[in-house]
This record gives sequence, structure tokens and C-alpha cells, in this order.
Amino acid sequence: MTEAVKKMWTVMDTPNQGGRLAVVTGATGGLGIETAQALAEAGADVVLTGRNREKGRMAVDGIKRAVPGATVRFEMLDLASLKSVRVFAEKMLAQRKPLHLLINNAGVMAYPERRLTEDGFEAQFGTNHLGHFALTGLLLPLLKKAPGARVVNVSSLAHRGGKIDFDNLQAERRYKAWPVYQQSKLANLLFTFELQRRSDAQSWGLMVNAAHPGYARTDLIPNGPGSGGLQGLLGKVMAPVLSHSALDGALPTLFAATSAEAKALGYYGPKGFYELKGPVAPAFVAARAKDEVVARRLWEVSERLTEVAW
Repeated sequence: MTEAVKKMWTVMDTPNQGGRLAVVTGATGGLGIETAQALAEAGADVVLTGRNREKGRMAVDGIKRAVPGATVRFEMLDLASLKSVRVFAEKMLAQRKPLHLLINNAGVMAYPERRLTEDGFEAQFGTNHLGHFALTGLLLPLLKKAPGARVVNVSSLAHRGGKIDFDNLQAERRYKAWPVYQQSKLANLLFTFELQRRSDAQSWGLMVNAAHPGYARTDLIPNGPGSGGLQGLLGKVMAPVLSHSALDGALPTLFAATSAEAKALGYYGPKGFYELKGPVAPAFVAARAKDEVVARRLWEVSERLTEVAW
């Protein structure tokens, strides 16, 4: 059981990150840009990644305006393309700098119709899980070089209803947007816990944990492709009561990435009603996320699909 957070943790409690290199995926808006800016304010050298170069330029400019002297840059990275993942990883490896923080934040949500990644994977599973699995594996040499390196995977409340359907992993037989999203978010937690176990067994020296934002006001729900039906109603009618800002939604990720209180195998989110909003606290982990047999099988399948061997 993860210990309770001792105080109401805010962005001002982020420890000094001077001399540390951080990579934040999906950092051109929403939770990602808030996370990246907070790390830059704390002195980290931050690499923002995303699929849109113009949005990346705007994100970097915005952070530099808000944080004069910030060391921040943008690199192209499309988690829905294993080629893009490899190109980005090769660029980072060529620089040979120890990587202290890898924040796997990028994600897509509830496409109404089944879509495929560049490599033919179902888009939500391929982007949210397989892309980050491959990225983390390829960057492992840099993570191992950094004392106390941390990997933070951003999951979701949606993991609670998730199930890894190995017989329909790519939703080829049937596709339902929300269950497929839930599967991808459950995969994030299974990956988190299995990576920590393997790091401990192989002496990689990583601290691996996870976070979720609760219901944060970002573009993912109200403006995303899953904005119809119940989710659309939630976004338009109930958001003022049940949600909080993107910055507040990013606090569990920042806590997991930087706080001395954060633990390996920890999972953090908001403390309030149904963990939708509120101060940072240990989050509920569904029983399926703790299944080590499923986690090992998912790992093996992910290695085969991505052709990234750890």
C-alpha cells in the first residue's frame, strides 16, 4: 500500500531539478505542457515531444516566455509510428546524455471508429501502450546512466474497467471505443509494475511509478474524437463541478516524477470524490493491474509486436 502524501502538494513543492534531463511525451498542450513548464521552472533541461512541429514551436515559445532562461526544446515524436519512435530514440542516444526523467504522458482517447497506427496496431493500444513501451525500452541505456532515474506512466481512472483481451488485442473482431481505451490505460499500469519488477531483478536502478490526472480540463475529452454521448455530456454539463485545471491534473505526475515522498510502484491521483479532482494522494489500483501473470504475458507480446527487446 502506498503511503499517504503528508501535505497538500503543489507545483511550488517541486524539488530543484537543476542538472537533470527530462523527456515529456505529448507535451504541446494539456497535461504535458503543464508538466514540462513546471519541470523547466524547477531547472530541468526539458525535451518536449509531439506530432506537430508548429505546436511544438509554440509550446517552447510559451514556456520560454513564462520561464525566462528555461532550457527547453521540441523534438518530433509520433507514438503511433515505431519508425518515429526509433528516430527520436536514436537522436537521444547519439547525444549520450543520462536521462533522469521519462514521462510517458501522450495519449489518444475513445476514437468512435477503429483506427490503425502506421504499423497496423489499433490506434489507442498502439499509441498509449505500445509506443511508450518501445520508447522506454529504446531509451533504457540513457535511463540506466542517470542515478535515480524515474519513469512515470500516465494512466487513467478508466483503467478500473479495463481488461487485456489477448484474443482481440487489436480490436479486429469487435471494436468499442471506451473498452478499448480502458484496455490501453490498464496496459499502462501493468507495464509500470512489470518494468519496476524487471528493473529490480536486472539492477537497472529505475524508480517506476504512475499517475492519473482525475478529470482535468484538457482537449482530450471535450474536443477529442470521443466527445459524443455520455462523455460529451460530462464535458459540457458537469465539468465545472467535477473537473479541475490542466495544471492541477498534472500535479500527480509531477509528484510521481520529482517528490522524495513518491515511491516505486506508486500510483498517484487526486484525493477527492472518485479521484476526479483534489490534492495529490495515492490512487486506487484495480486488481487486474496487479496481475503479474498478465503483466508478463503483455510484456512478451509487446516485445514481439514492437520488435524492441529489453
